[in-house]
Amino acid sequence: MSSVEARGFVEEVRGLEKNWMLDLGHPLLNRIAESFVKAAGIGAVQAVARESYFIAIDGEGGSVSGTTGSRKRTFPELNGSNSSSKSAEAMVKSVSKESLQWGLAAGVHSGLTYGLTEVRGTHDWRNSAVAGAITGAAVALTSDRASHEQVVQCAIVGAALSTAANVLSGIL
Repeated sequence: MSSVEARGFVEEVRGLEKNWMLDLGHPLLNRIAESFVKAAGIGAVQAVARESYFIAIDGEGGSVSGTTGSRKRTFPELNGSNSSSKSAEAMVKSVSKESLQWGLAAGVHSGLTYGLTEVRGTHDWRNSAVAGAITGAAVALTSDRASHEQVVQCAIVGAALSTAANVLSGIL
């Protein structure tokens, strides 16, 4: 790849940040939708990798190759050789839920940060702390067994992480 081609590719990737695939008519909506889609994709990839790993570990009793004596990794739950296809259904459900949670967290945080910046007229650690706390609480509420303590803990952790990220982004 020549330097001209590489430069063209880099400019094209940078242009994706400015020209997103969908214009919803307002910068707040665009930012929320973009954050949701990006984070949901990351969450889906992470969930698929985790679930595939656990299926591979659980299905470790694969067939033994006659020539090499090595075990082949098979996925009996996914290829239908197992009597139950519930594992594949559980994987799809887990991936869907996890991508929704990641997208929710990113969309809420991004939208709150943008909204607070517009209302207060400045972007500082206070905006990040409030957005992180509300996002942490929202993520905790998506849990199967959300308790009052868990919501408060997630709000505190969300505020701390978001504030630290904001402060460190100014330093680095």
